[in-house]
Amino acid sequence: MYTTPTANQMATFSYSILLLTLLSLSSNLALSSSSQLPPQIQKLQDADRVIQLPGQPAVTFKQYAGYVTVNEQHGRALFYWFFEAIKNPEKKPLLLWLNGGPGCSSIGYGAVEELGPFLMQKGVPELRFNKQSWNREANLLFVESPVGVGYSYTNTSSDLQILGDKITAEDNYSFLVNWFKKFPQFKSHDFYIAGESYAGHYVPQLSEQIFDNNKVCPKDNYINFKGFMIGNAWMDDETDTKGMIDYAWDHAVISDELYHAIKINCNFSLVDPGNTCNNLLNKYYDVYDIIDMYSLYVPTCVENNTTSRSLRSYRIKGPGGPTILPKFRQPMGYDPCVSDYSEVYFNRKDVQKALHANTTNIGYNWTHCSDAIGNWSDSASTLVPTLKKLVKGGLRVWVMSGDTDGRVPVTSTRYTLNKLGLKTVQEWKPWYSGQQVGGWTVVYDGLTFVTIRGAGHEVPEFKPTQAREVIKHFLANEQLPSSAY
Repeated sequence: MYTTPTANQMATFSYSILLLTLLSLSSNLALSSSSQLPPQIQKLQDADRVIQLPGQPAVTFKQYAGYVTVNEQHGRALFYWFFEAIKNPEKKPLLLWLNGGPGCSSIGYGAVEELGPFLMQKGVPELRFNKQSWNREANLLFVESPVGVGYSYTNTSSDLQILGDKITAEDNYSFLVNWFKKFPQFKSHDFYIAGESYAGHYVPQLSEQIFDNNKVCPKDNYINFKGFMIGNAWMDDETDTKGMIDYAWDHAVISDELYHAIKINCNFSLVDPGNTCNNLLNKYYDVYDIIDMYSLYVPTCVENNTTSRSLRSYRIKGPGGPTILPKFRQPMGYDPCVSDYSEVYFNRKDVQKALHANTTNIGYNWTHCSDAIGNWSDSASTLVPTLKKLVKGGLRVWVMSGDTDGRVPVTSTRYTLNKLGLKTVQEWKPWYSGQQVGGWTVVYDGLTFVTIRGAGHEVPEFKPTQAREVIKHFLANEQLPSSAY
């Protein structure tokens, strides 16, 4: 697919070499956003500055987009989109957001359908301002990961056949190290990571990379990492799958007969639960061909040419042999067809030019969830040991769950958190958003769990006010309001 480098690819390579030569200039900087940058670094930032996107409302904060090379030898580069905080960016923390999949875009989902400053207009491929944007609380960074997702690319086509959890975590860490070299003024800021869905793998695994490397890396590569938050997160194959089935039965989605047959024939602690179990699971998934798995009580998209994906599970090769990993198709929100509009938008040439994207003329269209990724070579069966390690290491860890999600339901998350065996510090109680109950929360020793009442799989899309309230309190390390206000 990428046998002969183009002129643009050679330019990207030359740019990467230039970036490396700036280490001596940027490595010891602890600059505020208003400080004077070295000319070479200022030039790199100016090259990625996004002045105005087609159909974008006017804003006063700065935004940047472009590529960061993560592997010189293979020519792997990840695409990012960065928004400075609306007010006082020099004083606000830096937050990285990751969507999951595996293979889905943080630009298409997180940035323009959930929590970024611009959201897709209903019915047209243009942008509107998001009053609940998370860049009111932090400087906000999105990255499309791994390569093959969205605009991110590799010049070595075989890379697309060996992608998995490990290489994704390593490339994401390399991205951050190199991104901070391009934006050294944010290096001293408190840094956090958040994400949802299969980012229940991505976020803890990247967090572990930072946590471990911070102990041994050169001072130049140290990241001021404080903690992470994950939402409706796939963290443990056994408990997540068990909770998914229990939730479906409890919410009257599947019959008693199918539920009991699955309970009798499926052992989700096994790598491969067997043909009988898989056939029963296919019957379970059938119901989500007619209702939205990601938010049980909203309508589905009925427009023609929708980009909705099948909910069928698919087999991938896991570390212990073949395993079933149910596919996370593109999610839906209050406008169930919004993803159709953003798919049109990000394939527009004028949009790509404004974002400094698709500079290598990738041989496929931008999509929410990539068909270019041919395999997922490794997927950890559980992240429980990693979570235990990071909690013990003193990082701030929050887990949130929209309670109308059938894909990674609150039931699954509660089962998984029980595996951590953490002591309860504050018992289960409601938290408030204004005059209404926003959800419930329980505080464990080193971890806070928050539910968001009435939210589906993508919490910021379904409950933007409550989601912003959660991230605000997470970043401030404060408990959510315990009474109406």
